[in-house]
Amino acid sequence: MLQMMLRPRWVLALLLALGIAAGFALLGQWQLDRAVEQAVVQVRPTEEVRPLADVAEPDGPTEQAATGQRVEVTGTFVPGDTVIVEGRLNDGVAGYWPVAHLEVTDATPGGLPVALGWAADRETAREAAERFDAAAGDEVTVVGRFLPSEAPIVPADDADPFSMTTVAVAQLINVWADYDDRPVYFAYVTATEPVAGLEAIVSPPPEVTAELNWLNVFYAIEWVVFAGFAIFLWYRLVRDAVERERDETADLSAARPADAQR
Repeated sequence: MLQMMLRPRWVLALLLALGIAAGFALLGQWQLDRAVEQAVVQVRPTEEVRPLADVAEPDGPTEQAATGQRVEVTGTFVPGDTVIVEGRLNDGVAGYWPVAHLEVTDATPGGLPVALGWAADRETAREAAERFDAAAGDEVTVVGRFLPSEAPIVPADDADPFSMTTVAVAQLINVWADYDDRPVYFAYVTATEPVAGLEAIVSPPPEVTAELNWLNVFYAIEWVVFAGFAIFLWYRLVRDAVERERDETADLSAARPADAQR
């Protein structure tokens, strides 16, 4: 069989099979690189406090790069626009957020909801909100985590029709007094420092996860199998040719004694 493999025809066929296998191997490598590339996570410096002006603009969606970013924003809180959002978890414990209305002054002007802190019961949250509204009006600077607006949820039939369980900007602008067509940020900030009477909101940085693209990995394995099949196909063709020649030689050997007897 070795002599058959060394014949020029089969050497050329081997070179062709190796070329095809190399092409398949390159395609497999490309698919594997794609799977790894898509699994690489771009680490964002979310814990670096950045000015709100560098992160977002009003009347637009919150970009993925801005989600979870710690920001610093200066503005004036509007007295009387603070609402209570219920069902907010702090280390797994459900409670309440007083959420105030900040009019931004150090970036593009617009309304921005700010969660002032967390309370375990509604009464504590309400008292803290009333004290806060009574003292609001001066320009202040807030540092906190910038998060996208949540979707509004309709209260249950037996619940207060004006109760809120999400920080939904589309719902808040209908509650804020005398709010017209002015710009609004479709996001909110959880303040790092809570106001008096409230606990700090536990707002961890976004989780960094990477998920390998298994479909690309499967394609990469397929190309490797195809590469191996190209070599195997060449081997089978050579083996079949060897067996065919052996059969022809055996037939000739069997025919010669018969001819000699005649």
